[in-house]
Amino acid sequence: MTRQGTVGDMLIVVAPGQGSQTPGFVAPWLEDPTFATRFEWLSSVAGIDLTHAGTKADADEIRATDIAQPLLVATGLVAALALFPRPSEAFGQVGAVAGHSVGELAAAAGAGAITAEQAMVLVRERGRAMAQASAAADTSMTAVLGGDREAVLASLAAFGLTPANDNGPGQIVAAGTIEQLAAFAADPPAGARLRPLQVAGAFHTTHMQSAVAHVAALAAAVSTHTPRTRFISNRDGQVVTDGAEVLDRIVGQIAGPVRWDLCLASMRDLGVTGLLELPPAGTLTGIAKRYFRGAEQPVETFSLNTPDQLDEAREFVARHAAPAAARRESEVVA
Repeated sequence: MTRQGTVGDMLIVVAPGQGSQTPGFVAPWLEDPTFATRFEWLSSVAGIDLTHAGTKADADEIRATDIAQPLLVATGLVAALALFPRPSEAFGQVGAVAGHSVGELAAAAGAGAITAEQAMVLVRERGRAMAQASAAADTSMTAVLGGDREAVLASLAAFGLTPANDNGPGQIVAAGTIEQLAAFAADPPAGARLRPLQVAGAFHTTHMQSAVAHVAALAAAVSTHTPRTRFISNRDGQVVTDGAEVLDRIVGQIAGPVRWDLCLASMRDLGVTGLLELPPAGTLTGIAKRYFRGAEQPVETFSLNTPDQLDEAREFVARHAAPAAARRESEVVA
């Protein structure tokens, strides 16, 4: 018998960001006609052949910012519908949502702050604008693994680099010009390993300011709604309850650091017991496992990557979603 959620359980669903995609990762999902139809619809909205991108395109093609970002958001949105065929019921089961970088658009649509179609238009323009901004200067990103946190941050500042992604203990991503990164690599912080990332530019830095301006102009025309579940923001890990603010933060995040470490801290404070990552999953659950290792409250993770995991994923949801009566009682107390 499957254990049902109890009072105090907290399910959080997260959507991954750029770099998590691999060639052919969408192919197993497209064997389901319902998934394929929905995926084709979102592809049409984005004006991109995402079916080709998710099945036949090679690593170089799906690494392109203007392809990778819509591909990730569309996959997350349709996989969420496969997991929760009745979205209205999902709002009662999911305690909070969060997305890493571009994954915030999937999370915002999942929370009901914007529609799936609005998310696809915004991610299409976001990807294009960021690709254009990347072409304006020779920039990139490097993962800094290990080392003393304060020493790493001080070293980045000394070389004029931005900690574009702060992903938690032992993982900070540096971003800046190729020259700055080369100088940093020649004199790395003690105990740190450097891993250059295969990305087109310095995302989440001031180098992306032109992309912010473009997407902000479009976002001004988007009608937003109050999120139906908690939305944890990349900016500072805060729970945002206003739809317009959710969208404003997502747009600004294009040129601002991703504070995933603070998102994890917020999840801990909310009492997370189960964290489920939408496809292509693995990166965020891996970070969560390290962050919550040894925590007083055990946190179980689930990486959803293929449709044959859906039944198991639904059991995971049932284990960590508090019963409706308990949620209503807690809402009254709050």
